[in-house]
Amino acid sequence: MITAAPAAAEALRERLSCLDTAAVSDAMDSLRTLPCVLPGIKARTPGTVACGPAFTVRYRAVDDAATFHNAANYIDDVPAGSVVVVDNGGSRTCTNWGSLLSSVALHRGISGTVVHGSVRDVSESRTASYPLFSTDVTMVSGKNRVVLDRTGVEVDIAGTHVAPGDWIVADDNGALRIPADLVEEVVRRAEAVERTESRIREAALDGNRLDESRARFGYARPWEDKGNSDKH
Repeated sequence: MITAAPAAAEALRERLSCLDTAAVSDAMDSLRTLPCVLPGIKARTPGTVACGPAFTVRYRAVDDAATFHNAANYIDDVPAGSVVVVDNGGSRTCTNWGSLLSSVALHRGISGTVVHGSVRDVSESRTASYPLFSTDVTMVSGKNRVVLDRTGVEVDIAGTHVAPGDWIVADDNGALRIPADLVEEVVRRAEAVERTESRIREAALDGNRLDESRARFGYARPWEDKGNSDKH
């Protein structure tokens, strides 16, 4: 795993937070990477963006019904700027995140949370504008149903593997991961994709044919940013 220095990581996070996940996905496609989408993840706080290095959390089912199992305590170990990625196998039977965790995470500068499983208290998270994404929603507590297995391990989100330190970006389109060693190049290419599409859109709205505008500004390979400058 390649870890950027704090200042460099924050600069990358700021650039990434300005990008649409569609542009990031196009940039990943251009590099022919392994699948990057986290399947089935939906925004529970519409209009918010989560981006940053992944802090991974894995749950497992309770195997001792005779003992009380409280909620997991790991939030104090999550660095500011991180995205918490929780793997509970996509479970719809109990929750792994609620309003208390959203409040603490927001206060501590955590960038957002992605849960392969269920969350609750979504109204409170929306009111606080905390970036929250999950497979599903339920009111049922995870207490006495699941326990923390490990943190800081590779997790499997419906077939997409996320390692600690991989970058996560999530918005209203869904969520995806970027390998840690590719994040700078992916951000650069995604920025080029957005510039290219902006030029095409502007030219088409100025009265030019869409097919001609696409050809002119390099729609087939937008990450190369081969537009004819900004002249229309």
